[in-house]
Amino acid sequence: MGRIVVTEFVSLDGVMEDPGGAEDFEYGGWSFEFSRGDEGDKFKLDETRSSEALLLGRVTYNGFADAWPERDGEFADRFNTMPKYVVGSTANAARWTNTTVLEGDPVEAARHLREEHEGDVVVHGSAQLVQTLLEHDLVDELRLMVFPVVLGTGKRLFGATSDKKTLRLVDSRAVGDGVLILIYKTGRDAS
Repeated sequence: MGRIVVTEFVSLDGVMEDPGGAEDFEYGGWSFEFSRGDEGDKFKLDETRSSEALLLGRVTYNGFADAWPERDGEFADRFNTMPKYVVGSTANAARWTNTTVLEGDPVEAARHLREEHEGDVVVHGSAQLVQTLLEHDLVDELRLMVFPVVLGTGKRLFGATSDKKTLRLVDSRAVGDGVLILIYKTGRDAS
């Protein structure tokens, strides 16, 4: 059985919206105001190397499908060749190689992907999908890069849940310009 791993760039106040600047958010691109340093860049590259597949919401998928096929290098090559699963019946699988559109219940689709894969199925961005996965205890690990900025507005990583969710911190470090890497076990692995 594989794991569902959520990896996010977030501001100190929990905003995850448009860290790269490709959307129409007033503070879009906020993550580029800070260096992750060599250690932070290595963390993201190692994370991508160890990913078996991507699971994305439609909005994040569209942004990635616009950006990554045009890029070169090991990170881009890995993103472009690995299997990709997108939740949302309006997504166009032909936009990016090795994409499968998951129609129907995203919770059941995520459970199936976890059983189908042996390694990490990694979710980037995808706010609504992540909140759904967290609500249904389908996230095995949560990796946050917390940037030292308060945005005050924007989509937040965490939404309302029907019950409290316990996390267990398994790694933390500061990299670059004060960016924190926090890794939590969640759900069945938090205790």
